[in-house]
Amino acid sequence: MSPTLALTEELIALSSLTPSDQGCQARLAELLAPLGFVCETIQSGAVTNLWARKGSAQPLLVFAGHTDVVPTGPLDQWTSPPFVPTHRDGKLYGRGAADMKTSIAAMVVATQEFCAAHPQHRGSIAFLITSDEEGPATDGTVVVCDRLKARGEQLDYCIVGEPTSGTKLGDTIKNGRRGSMSGKLTVKGVQGHIAYPQLAKNPIHLAAPALTALVAEEWDQGNDYYLPTSWQMSNIHGGAGASNVIPGEVVIDFNFRFSTASTVEGLQQRVHAILNSHALEYDLTWNVSGMPFLTPRGTLSDALSAAIKTHTGIDTELSTTGGTSDGRFIANICPQVIEFGPINASIHKIDEHILLSDIDPLKNIYRATLENLLA
Repeated sequence: MSPTLALTEELIALSSLTPSDQGCQARLAELLAPLGFVCETIQSGAVTNLWARKGSAQPLLVFAGHTDVVPTGPLDQWTSPPFVPTHRDGKLYGRGAADMKTSIAAMVVATQEFCAAHPQHRGSIAFLITSDEEGPATDGTVVVCDRLKARGEQLDYCIVGEPTSGTKLGDTIKNGRRGSMSGKLTVKGVQGHIAYPQLAKNPIHLAAPALTALVAEEWDQGNDYYLPTSWQMSNIHGGAGASNVIPGEVVIDFNFRFSTASTVEGLQQRVHAILNSHALEYDLTWNVSGMPFLTPRGTLSDALSAAIKTHTGIDTELSTTGGTSDGRFIANICPQVIEFGPINASIHKIDEHILLSDIDPLKNIYRATLENLLA
């Protein structure tokens, strides 16, 4: 068994359901400290965070990730227990196998091998690990980034180990993510008997033309790195629970996944303008859970792309698709943030898994990236 596989299985066996870490980070610190890393545990509420740094010189390359995992779902639907790492059909099964304990193990072992081969390497290496990525993300990476900023630590490069590959290891890396902004729209009417519509005011009917306009709106055309901004409804709640009552209000939940071609303020203003044009009486509350970030092609993406080419033969593609990640926090203090990890087809699913044949190549890619930047 390779060291990367052994460490991956050790981490999977720790049932670190968010926000619990279950000792994962303590184990990582045990492995990093002998290499010269100064390991700092940063506790925030129920969340455990690890900041481990070796060296004080620039440039600083940071490996970032999370030890927490999502709930398993019904245990009887798993072919094997989710926290018992299991080999089957050339795959390693277990919760966190793809998202993202394999990446963390690969980063640690890659660092061990790199430091052994290059004891006098230039620059510094650090790990930023949280147990609050799959949860609210309020006590995790954002807290560590705020602390690093306050004490003036400069990050130059960051690789986030999120599972980014599509069908083959290395086919996709993320050089940015769209922002996420949600809205809760309450359109008001007048409740009444459905047989006397002239005495009521149906908010569902009133809202429908405005919703149609919002769906049809072209918010932007995207740019070289981003698809156009998307507006989607996720929930509609209306009705008094009876078929003969016109409701007094209807509540619509919606979300923008927006690119750097738009701004929070601009999108909000345009939504209000459309609603106002339909003379609606409404309340609207907003929540911005993440701003878009972008790392244009440059030193970090070139170093990682070259490492992928060396160990897989693949010419990787840059992408900004998918959901949000902790990269949005790190990008506020680090000019180059790239996400790269294993195939993401099984993440958050029953029988989450990773190909056994991808584990050591993933480690080799991380090591080669270290060599390209710091050797």
